[in-house]
Amino acid sequence: MEQIVSRLSRRLLAGMAATALAVTATVLTRTSADAAVTLPPTHAKFDYQIGGAYTPPAGVQVVTRDRTAAPAAGLYNICYVNAFQVQPGEQGQWDSDLLLRDAKGRLVIDQDWSEPLLDLRTADKRNRIAAKVNGWIDGCAAKGYQAIEPDNYDSYTRSKKLLTAANAKAYLTLLATHAHSKNLAIAQKNTVELAGSRQAVGLDFAVAEECGQYDECGDYVDAFGNNVIVIEYTNSGRATACSQYGGTLTIVQRDVDVSTPGQSGYVRKTC
Repeated sequence: MEQIVSRLSRRLLAGMAATALAVTATVLTRTSADAAVTLPPTHAKFDYQIGGAYTPPAGVQVVTRDRTAAPAAGLYNICYVNAFQVQPGEQGQWDSDLLLRDAKGRLVIDQDWSEPLLDLRTADKRNRIAAKVNGWIDGCAAKGYQAIEPDNYDSYTRSKKLLTAANAKAYLTLLATHAHSKNLAIAQKNTVELAGSRQAVGLDFAVAEECGQYDECGDYVDAFGNNVIVIEYTNSGRATACSQYGGTLTIVQRDVDVSTPGQSGYVRKTC
Protein backbone atom coordinates (compact mmCIF):
# COMPACT_ATOMS: atom_id res chain seq x y z
CA MET A 1 0.00 0.00 0.00
CA GLU A 2 2.83 2.37 0.89
CA GLN A 3 4.45 1.73 -2.51
CA ILE A 4 1.15 2.50 -4.30
CA VAL A 5 0.71 5.72 -2.32
CA SER A 6 4.32 6.66 -3.06
CA ARG A 7 3.84 6.12 -6.81
CA LEU A 8 0.61 8.13 -6.77
CA SER A 9 2.31 10.93 -4.85
CA ARG A 10 5.18 11.05 -7.33
CA ARG A 11 2.74 11.17 -10.26
CA LEU A 12 0.72 13.91 -8.58
CA LEU A 13 3.83 15.96 -7.85
CA ALA A 14 5.12 15.46 -11.39
CA GLY A 15 1.78 16.56 -12.82
CA MET A 16 1.71 19.62 -10.60
CA ALA A 17 5.25 20.52 -11.63
CA ALA A 18 4.41 20.16 -15.32
CA THR A 19 1.33 22.33 -14.88
CA ALA A 20 3.36 24.96 -13.07
CA LEU A 21 5.96 25.00 -15.85
CA ALA A 22 3.25 25.35 -18.49
CA VAL A 23 1.62 28.24 -16.63
CA THR A 24 5.00 29.91 -16.15
CA ALA A 25 5.80 29.56 -19.84
CA THR A 26 2.44 31.04 -20.76
CA VAL A 27 2.96 34.00 -18.44
CA LEU A 28 6.47 34.58 -19.78
CA THR A 29 5.23 34.45 -23.37
CA ARG A 30 2.43 36.88 -22.69
CA THR A 31 4.72 39.18 -20.72
CA SER A 32 7.28 39.21 -23.52
CA ALA A 33 4.62 39.91 -26.15
CA ASP A 34 3.04 42.68 -24.09
CA ALA A 35 6.43 44.25 -23.38
CA ALA A 36 7.16 44.45 -27.10
CA VAL A 37 4.22 46.82 -27.67
CA THR A 38 4.60 50.36 -26.33
CA LEU A 39 1.41 52.36 -25.85
CA PRO A 40 1.25 56.12 -26.42
CA PRO A 41 1.84 58.17 -23.28
CA THR A 42 -1.44 59.20 -21.68
CA HIS A 43 -2.47 62.83 -21.11
CA ALA A 44 0.16 63.88 -23.65
CA LYS A 45 0.52 66.82 -25.99
CA PHE A 46 -0.64 65.57 -29.38
CA ASP A 47 -0.83 66.66 -33.00
CA TYR A 48 -2.96 65.09 -35.72
CA GLN A 49 -1.10 65.48 -39.03
CA ILE A 50 -2.85 63.11 -41.43
CA GLY A 51 -3.44 65.98 -43.87
CA GLY A 52 0.29 66.62 -44.24
CA ALA A 53 3.43 66.34 -42.14
CA TYR A 54 5.05 69.42 -40.60
CA THR A 55 7.33 70.27 -37.70
CA PRO A 56 5.33 69.48 -34.55
CA PRO A 57 4.57 72.41 -32.22
CA ALA A 58 6.80 72.77 -29.17
CA GLY A 59 6.08 70.26 -26.43
CA VAL A 60 4.24 67.75 -28.62
CA GLN A 61 4.96 64.17 -27.56
CA VAL A 62 2.70 62.15 -29.87
CA VAL A 63 2.01 62.60 -33.59
CA THR A 64 -0.22 60.77 -36.04
CA ARG A 65 0.84 60.90 -39.69
CA ASP A 66 -0.26 59.19 -42.88
CA ARG A 67 1.49 55.93 -43.74
CA THR A 68 3.15 57.63 -46.73
CA ALA A 69 4.95 60.13 -44.46
CA ALA A 70 8.05 59.68 -42.35
CA PRO A 71 7.63 59.66 -38.57
CA ALA A 72 8.62 62.69 -36.48
CA ALA A 73 12.05 62.24 -34.95
CA GLY A 74 12.15 61.68 -31.21
CA LEU A 75 8.37 61.44 -30.71
CA TYR A 76 5.83 58.66 -30.33
CA ASN A 77 4.48 58.17 -33.86
CA ILE A 78 1.15 56.66 -34.90
CA CYS A 79 0.76 55.53 -38.51
CA TYR A 80 -2.61 56.32 -40.09
CA VAL A 81 -3.95 53.66 -42.47
CA ASN A 82 -7.29 53.81 -44.30
CA ALA A 83 -7.99 50.15 -43.65
CA PHE A 84 -11.70 49.71 -44.41
CA GLN A 85 -12.19 52.03 -47.39
CA VAL A 86 -10.27 53.00 -50.52
CA GLN A 87 -8.54 56.35 -50.73
CA PRO A 88 -9.74 58.53 -53.62
CA GLY A 89 -7.68 57.78 -56.69
CA GLU A 90 -6.52 54.36 -55.44
CA GLN A 91 -9.43 52.23 -56.65
CA GLY A 92 -7.32 50.75 -59.44
CA GLN A 93 -4.87 49.38 -56.88
CA TRP A 94 -7.46 46.89 -55.61
CA ASP A 95 -8.86 43.71 -57.15
CA SER A 96 -12.33 44.58 -58.38
CA ASP A 97 -14.04 41.82 -56.38
CA LEU A 98 -12.68 43.27 -53.13
CA LEU A 99 -14.74 46.44 -53.56
CA LEU A 100 -18.18 46.27 -51.98
CA ARG A 101 -21.06 46.35 -54.48
CA ASP A 102 -24.81 46.39 -54.04
CA ALA A 103 -27.28 43.97 -55.66
CA LYS A 104 -27.08 45.98 -58.91
CA GLY A 105 -23.30 45.83 -59.03
CA ARG A 106 -22.82 49.46 -58.03
CA LEU A 107 -19.96 50.41 -55.74
CA VAL A 108 -20.98 51.27 -52.20
CA ILE A 109 -19.42 54.67 -51.49
CA ASP A 110 -18.80 56.65 -48.32
CA GLN A 111 -20.39 59.82 -49.66
CA ASP A 112 -18.68 62.15 -47.18
CA TRP A 113 -15.23 61.29 -48.50
CA SER A 114 -15.98 59.67 -51.90
CA GLU A 115 -14.34 56.43 -50.77
CA PRO A 116 -15.48 52.96 -51.94
CA LEU A 117 -15.95 50.46 -49.12
CA LEU A 118 -14.01 47.20 -49.03
CA ASP A 119 -15.95 43.93 -49.12
CA LEU A 120 -15.42 42.10 -45.81
CA ARG A 121 -18.26 39.60 -46.11
CA THR A 122 -16.23 36.40 -46.48
CA ALA A 123 -13.14 35.04 -44.73
CA ASP A 124 -11.35 34.74 -48.08
CA LYS A 125 -11.91 38.39 -48.93
CA ARG A 126 -10.98 39.52 -45.43
CA ASN A 127 -7.73 37.58 -45.67
CA ARG A 128 -6.90 39.05 -49.09
CA ILE A 129 -7.67 42.59 -47.98
CA ALA A 130 -5.70 42.10 -44.77
CA ALA A 131 -2.72 40.83 -46.74
CA LYS A 132 -2.56 44.14 -48.62
CA VAL A 133 -3.14 46.33 -45.58
CA ASN A 134 -0.66 44.30 -43.52
CA GLY A 135 1.91 45.17 -46.17
CA TRP A 136 1.25 48.83 -45.36
CA ILE A 137 1.62 48.02 -41.65
CA ASP A 138 4.99 46.44 -42.44
CA GLY A 139 5.95 49.70 -44.13
CA CYS A 140 4.96 51.67 -41.03
CA ALA A 141 7.09 49.40 -38.87
CA ALA A 142 10.06 49.71 -41.21
CA LYS A 143 9.84 53.52 -41.04
CA GLY A 144 9.96 53.49 -37.25
CA TYR A 145 6.34 54.05 -36.22
CA GLN A 146 5.25 52.70 -32.83
CA ALA A 147 1.53 52.26 -33.49
CA ILE A 148 -1.16 51.90 -36.15
CA GLU A 149 -4.44 53.82 -36.52
CA PRO A 150 -6.69 51.84 -38.91
CA ASP A 151 -9.47 54.18 -39.98
CA ASN A 152 -13.13 53.52 -40.85
CA TYR A 153 -13.79 50.61 -38.50
CA ASP A 154 -17.40 51.86 -38.60
CA SER A 155 -17.72 51.56 -42.39
CA TYR A 156 -20.23 48.73 -41.91
CA THR A 157 -22.70 51.38 -40.73
CA ARG A 158 -22.45 52.99 -44.20
CA SER A 159 -22.63 49.73 -46.17
CA LYS A 160 -26.38 49.66 -46.95
CA LYS A 161 -26.58 46.79 -44.45
CA LEU A 162 -24.31 44.63 -46.59
CA LEU A 163 -21.59 44.46 -43.93
CA THR A 164 -21.97 43.61 -40.25
CA ALA A 165 -20.15 44.49 -37.05
CA ALA A 166 -18.98 40.86 -36.93
CA ASN A 167 -17.36 41.27 -40.37
CA ALA A 168 -15.55 44.40 -39.18
CA LYS A 169 -14.30 42.79 -35.96
CA ALA A 170 -13.09 39.63 -37.70
CA TYR A 171 -11.12 41.70 -40.20
CA LEU A 172 -9.65 44.08 -37.63
CA THR A 173 -8.54 41.09 -35.56
CA LEU A 174 -6.35 40.05 -38.51
CA LEU A 175 -4.75 43.50 -38.59
CA ALA A 176 -4.27 43.61 -34.82
CA THR A 177 -2.57 40.22 -34.77
CA HIS A 178 -0.21 41.30 -37.53
CA ALA A 179 0.52 44.68 -35.94
CA HIS A 180 1.46 43.00 -32.67
CA SER A 181 3.75 40.61 -34.53
CA LYS A 182 5.62 43.72 -35.69
CA ASN A 183 5.73 45.12 -32.12
CA LEU A 184 3.23 47.83 -33.02
CA ALA A 185 0.34 48.95 -30.83
CA ILE A 186 -2.98 49.30 -32.63
CA ALA A 187 -5.84 51.72 -32.02
CA GLN A 188 -9.59 51.48 -32.19
CA LYS A 189 -10.63 54.43 -34.34
CA ASN A 190 -14.08 55.71 -33.36
CA THR A 191 -16.89 53.08 -33.42
CA VAL A 192 -17.76 53.49 -29.75
CA GLU A 193 -20.48 50.84 -30.04
CA LEU A 194 -17.78 48.18 -30.46
CA ALA A 195 -15.49 49.39 -27.67
CA GLY A 196 -16.63 46.51 -25.47
CA SER A 197 -14.99 44.10 -27.93
CA ARG A 198 -11.56 45.73 -27.74
CA GLN A 199 -9.87 42.82 -25.93
CA ALA A 200 -11.38 40.14 -28.16
CA VAL A 201 -10.23 42.04 -31.26
CA GLY A 202 -6.84 42.88 -29.74
CA LEU A 203 -6.95 46.68 -29.61
CA ASP A 204 -4.61 48.64 -27.34
CA PHE A 205 -5.85 52.23 -27.21
CA ALA A 206 -8.53 54.44 -28.75
CA VAL A 207 -8.54 57.40 -31.13
CA ALA A 208 -11.90 59.10 -30.72
CA GLU A 209 -13.08 61.87 -33.00
CA GLU A 210 -15.62 64.26 -31.47
CA CYS A 211 -16.37 62.22 -28.38
CA GLY A 212 -16.70 65.52 -26.53
CA GLN A 213 -19.13 66.84 -29.11
CA TYR A 214 -21.30 63.73 -28.90
CA ASP A 215 -20.83 62.87 -25.21
CA GLU A 216 -19.03 59.58 -25.88
CA CYS A 217 -15.66 60.09 -24.19
CA GLY A 218 -16.77 58.26 -21.04
CA ASP A 219 -17.64 55.17 -23.06
CA TYR A 220 -14.13 55.04 -24.47
CA VAL A 221 -12.66 55.53 -21.00
CA ASP A 222 -14.77 52.65 -19.71
CA ALA A 223 -13.16 50.37 -22.32
CA PHE A 224 -9.62 51.78 -22.59
CA GLY A 225 -8.99 53.65 -19.34
CA ASN A 226 -6.91 56.76 -19.96
CA ASN A 227 -5.43 55.30 -23.17
CA VAL A 228 -7.69 57.52 -25.27
CA ILE A 229 -6.68 60.21 -27.77
CA VAL A 230 -9.45 62.74 -28.38
CA ILE A 231 -9.70 64.80 -31.58
CA GLU A 232 -12.33 67.53 -31.69
CA TYR A 233 -13.28 69.71 -34.66
CA THR A 234 -15.34 72.38 -32.90
CA ASN A 235 -14.71 74.79 -30.05
CA SER A 236 -17.70 73.42 -28.17
CA GLY A 237 -16.52 69.83 -28.51
CA ARG A 238 -13.05 70.76 -27.28
CA ALA A 239 -14.48 72.73 -24.36
CA THR A 240 -16.62 69.78 -23.28
CA ALA A 241 -13.80 67.24 -23.61
CA CYS A 242 -11.39 69.51 -21.76
CA SER A 243 -13.81 70.25 -18.94
CA GLN A 244 -14.48 66.56 -18.35
CA TYR A 245 -11.17 64.89 -19.22
CA GLY A 246 -8.58 67.64 -19.64
CA GLY A 247 -6.57 66.32 -16.72
CA THR A 248 -6.44 62.69 -17.85
CA LEU A 249 -6.82 62.24 -21.62
CA THR A 250 -4.86 63.42 -24.65
CA ILE A 251 -7.00 66.09 -26.34
CA VAL A 252 -6.54 68.30 -29.40
CA GLN A 253 -8.79 70.35 -31.68
CA ARG A 254 -7.99 70.35 -35.39
CA ASP A 255 -9.74 71.66 -38.48
CA VAL A 256 -11.81 69.08 -40.37
CA ASP A 257 -9.42 69.11 -43.35
CA VAL A 258 -6.48 68.50 -40.97
CA SER A 259 -4.54 71.14 -42.90
CA THR A 260 -0.97 72.28 -42.37
CA PRO A 261 0.21 75.58 -40.84
CA GLY A 262 -0.04 78.41 -43.35
CA GLN A 263 -3.06 76.97 -45.10
CA SER A 264 -6.36 78.81 -44.75
CA GLY A 265 -8.52 77.16 -42.15
CA TYR A 266 -5.65 75.66 -40.17
CA VAL A 267 -6.68 75.11 -36.54
CA ARG A 268 -4.86 73.49 -33.66
CA LYS A 269 -5.98 74.10 -30.09
CA THR A 270 -5.55 72.19 -26.87
CA CYS A 271 -6.94 72.35 -23.33
